[in-house]
Amino acid sequence: QVQLVESGGGLAQAGGSLRLSCAASGSTFSKYVMSWFRQAPGKEREFVAGIKRSGSITSYEDSVKGRFTISRDNAKNTVYLQMNGLKPEDTALYYCAANLWEPIAALPISRNSWTYWGQGTQVTVSS
Repeated sequence: QVQLVESGGGLAQAGGSLRLSCAASGSTFSKYVMSWFRQAPGKEREFVAGIKRSGSITSYEDSVKGRFTISRDNAKNTVYLQMNGLKPEDTALYYCAANLWEPIAALPISRNSWTYWGQGTQVTVSS
C-alpha cells in the first residue's frame, strides 16, 4: 500500500507560480497512476490533472489547461504539479491520489475512482 505526502503549497499572488510535490513510499511508485485533485471551501473535490505510469500520457481539467503541468519522476517516487498563471479561483486544498489500475482510455476524474490519498497541501492565491 502506498503512502502519499504532499508539499509545496503556500501563498502566491495572482499570476504567480507554485510547484507542488507528492512523495510516495511503501510500494513501487512506477506501478501507480497518479493525479492531483483540489477542494475549495464549500465545494466538491475536483480532478485537476492526472498522469499515467510512464509519464507520457497526461490529462487536465479544462480550467487549468495551459497553466498547470503534471509530471513524475519514477526514480524519485514523486509526482509534481507545476502551477503557473495562478488565479484566486485556484485557491484550494490540493490532494495527491493514486491508483494501481491504469485504464486504456482516459484517467478517471471522479474522486470515488481513486484509492489512495494524501493529506493535502493548501494553496492560497491573492488578487
